[in-house]
Amino acid sequence: MEISAAQTTKPESSALLGLAFRPFFLAASLWSALALALWIILFVSGAVLPSRFDSLTWHIHEMLFGFVLAAIAGFMLTAIPNWTGRRPIQGLPLAGLAFLWLLGRIACLLSTLIPFWLAAVIDMAFPWVLFLVAAREIVVARNWRNLAIPAPIAVLGLADLLMYLENSGVSVSAGLGWRLGLAAIVMLISVVGGRIIPNFTHNWLVKQGGTTELVAHGLIDRAALAGLHSGLLGWAIFPAFRPLGALLLLAAALNLWRLARWRGGATLSEPLLAILHLGYLWVIVGAALLGVSILTSTVPEAAAIHALTAGAIGTMVIAVMTRVTRGHTGRLLEADRVTTLIYLMISAAAVTRVVASFAGGSLILLVSISAVLWIMGFALFAISYGPMLLLARAA
Repeated sequence: MEISAAQTTKPESSALLGLAFRPFFLAASLWSALALALWIILFVSGAVLPSRFDSLTWHIHEMLFGFVLAAIAGFMLTAIPNWTGRRPIQGLPLAGLAFLWLLGRIACLLSTLIPFWLAAVIDMAFPWVLFLVAAREIVVARNWRNLAIPAPIAVLGLADLLMYLENSGVSVSAGLGWRLGLAAIVMLISVVGGRIIPNFTHNWLVKQGGTTELVAHGLIDRAALAGLHSGLLGWAIFPAFRPLGALLLLAAALNLWRLARWRGGATLSEPLLAILHLGYLWVIVGAALLGVSILTSTVPEAAAIHALTAGAIGTMVIAVMTRVTRGHTGRLLEADRVTTLIYLMISAAAVTRVVASFAGGSLILLVSISAVLWIMGFALFAISYGPMLLLARAA
């Protein structure tokens, strides 16, 4: 299912508020660059924020519940009208959602300056309101096939609450909140990726004169998703439970089989499409590394986590943001040189960050290099794609 332009509507006010991908993709790219720049300064200098979270926890929180959740909102609220045939969320309601997201970032950053409960409520308001809006659109349209798609957003809302409760001294398993949030995001990627990647690939190959048939969702896909989802949820709750390591390795193998059926090798001449296959490959690498890290001490857990975050999530987010933006603003679905450069920067940032987990004495240097590459990649997206997001659709 290609994400088309929701062409049934016209913007009610400015182009920025015409469809959700516009404000939220711009916010995601800017916050990803700014928040990581701030964190790397804290990491190197040892300075602290006026946040109830320490600098590392704040970094984790803002990548999951700030950057990634904004990208999810932009994608989901743009895709839902194509699933349901209903008018998209736009104009003042969309502005209200974006403002709610922004308030959450401010509340988390300055949470020592306001009561704990107020900071938590403000920050958690966005994921829960987003879940309710998305679920309502699907239920009203009786689009039962997609009813489960908003569920990971509700899990993210719960995960956000757990991070605040742990920070306040409530007896919560250490790290449960961020692990649950990470698991929910990767699960969402695995489901949505399984829909769009083979579909986009099939459509592109047909246009190139190929005769390939669309890969049907079948037993392999169900087994791959069941193993991955149960393994990730199990790890979130019981991170040291050794049988989960074997389950995640099996899930990685099944998902590699799943990915191979989507013919990614045939897309190397079109980076806009190949990057989606690379993003899913990072899911597989991350699951395999996580499985090994549970079973042995040869792989640090940090390597697996950053394969899933900087690798899978970072790559899939930039892949979807570039593709959706180009498609919805009337551009060709082809990667230009700037877009390809963005992909290279984010990919290099991910590889460098995973390698840094094994580096010992070179950790600070490699983390800093990775951060600079990441910041440059998302800043370049904001600079090059910002005008597309801010201005009306090209004729």
